[in-house]
Amino acid sequence: MNGTLAGWLQILALVAALALSYRPLGDHLAHVLTAPGHLRAERLVYRLGGVDGDADQRWPAYLRGVLAFSAVSVLFLYAFLRLQNHLLLSLGREPMPAAQAFNTAASFVTNTNWQSYSGEVALGHLVQMAGLAVQNFASAAVGIAVVAALIRGFTREKTDRVGNFWVDLTRIVLRVLLPLAFVFAIVLVAGGTIQNLHGVESIPTLAGDHQNLTGGPVASQEVIKELGTNGGGFYNANSAHPFENPNPFINWLEIYLLLVISFSLPRTFGRMVGDDRQGYVIVAVMALIWAASVAIVTVNELHSVSSQAGHAAGGMTEGKEQRIGVWGSALFAASTTLTSCGAVNSFHDSYSPFGGGMTIFNMMLGEIAPGGTGSGLYGILVLAVVAVFVAGLMVGRTPEYLGKKLGGREMKFASLYILTTPAVVLVGAGVAMALPGERAAMRGHGPHGFSEVLYGFTSVANNNGSAFAGLGANTQWYNTVLGLAMLLGRFLPMVFVLALAGSLARQQPVPVTAGTLPTHRPQFVGLLTGVVLIVVGLTYFPALSLGPLAEGLH
Repeated sequence: MNGTLAGWLQILALVAALALSYRPLGDHLAHVLTAPGHLRAERLVYRLGGVDGDADQRWPAYLRGVLAFSAVSVLFLYAFLRLQNHLLLSLGREPMPAAQAFNTAASFVTNTNWQSYSGEVALGHLVQMAGLAVQNFASAAVGIAVVAALIRGFTREKTDRVGNFWVDLTRIVLRVLLPLAFVFAIVLVAGGTIQNLHGVESIPTLAGDHQNLTGGPVASQEVIKELGTNGGGFYNANSAHPFENPNPFINWLEIYLLLVISFSLPRTFGRMVGDDRQGYVIVAVMALIWAASVAIVTVNELHSVSSQAGHAAGGMTEGKEQRIGVWGSALFAASTTLTSCGAVNSFHDSYSPFGGGMTIFNMMLGEIAPGGTGSGLYGILVLAVVAVFVAGLMVGRTPEYLGKKLGGREMKFASLYILTTPAVVLVGAGVAMALPGERAAMRGHGPHGFSEVLYGFTSVANNNGSAFAGLGANTQWYNTVLGLAMLLGRFLPMVFVLALAGSLARQQPVPVTAGTLPTHRPQFVGLLTGVVLIVVGLTYFPALSLGPLAEGLH
């Protein structure tokens, strides 16, 4: 089959599959987050945790639950990594060094999954299963729980309650993530992804030598890695490894999995606020940005004029698996950097300047198209609040969104949310470039070397986890600083989101009048898209000019 035709067919099939999933999965999530009753298994979990499943929490209590659960998770995962040589199925692996263990624990708890280690030689099977895979479920559920609280802020009135974090967390894991992961793990195994408890085996090669290959419970971790927009690979090569991603069909399925929940959550939003049209507007903005990003990355990888070798080869093939090709690699790269999923099936450091620059820009958008599980939706809803406020300034009217007035308090929370991540990215990258030892960790030089550092801080602060892997980030400084950037980039925005939810929930809804901005029409799609691009462009354009733009123009 012609490569171009095959590329178009996989994109169209992906769009069709996501469109078919939008309504049933979105409705199911809405039911899970609003159902009055509890399952027997859920009641058992509440009893073991001493949780009152019928009690609502104020937003500070909800936030304390998020932070306490995440802090305990970091401590437990850190202990797993430091003590793994004493655990079952350790495969003789040594304890992970302290700074790297902190970085890894922060990474998986924050849904970042940045990896400064090689999974097949650094970790035993028990740590992979009971440590990393468990956090893949938990961190994804935390993101959905936080956006559920924000939606309740829009739907509730004259109350200080936004839900119960422990109930939301338990329901999302038991009713959504576990069933989907179970079904699709079987599909992955049927498609060739391995699932066993083998250790290191020596395999004879065609050249008469031997190669050591590590088996393991790969499919069970691979499925939630994509489904929960986590991204941490069982192997160092991540989804470029044939044991994780054996063929083009599994490659397509993994892209579908990393997009499906985040693209379905706008339907959940529409159902919970009682107006499906609001969900259609949000998903339309997400889809427009995603389609534009896929187009830009694909065109630049197929027709790069910045590399004579790439142009002669008919595409930038360096760093890409030939069984997947340029189309499948570009589609994966755009999708994984537009979500908080750090999974990669190709070497982003080898992309063309504008193709690689687009992957950085995708993360700088705040990963809202469609973004991570939960984090993408609450990110774009905060930007929707800003868009409504901008429209209100244009006509000299107090802005309202879904019946709630957006006053100074609400806009302060939205502004702090928007400023947090850029501050972490730009300050972190600036400090790294100012230190000679950290500059030496760059494998590239000039603008490309700066792009490696900029990509790294953009990735961790936005909880993505992918990398321009030319950056040698396994140093004590980078492990510590990037670990702190992950924690700040994850939990500071959640503080402002939950504070915004509490502020909205306390309000009395205002009636719709002739002066109310309609937020369910195509005009609002254009306004929101413009606000997203302008806010990011003004914030990051100078940094992008020093990195990928300078390299591409040169």
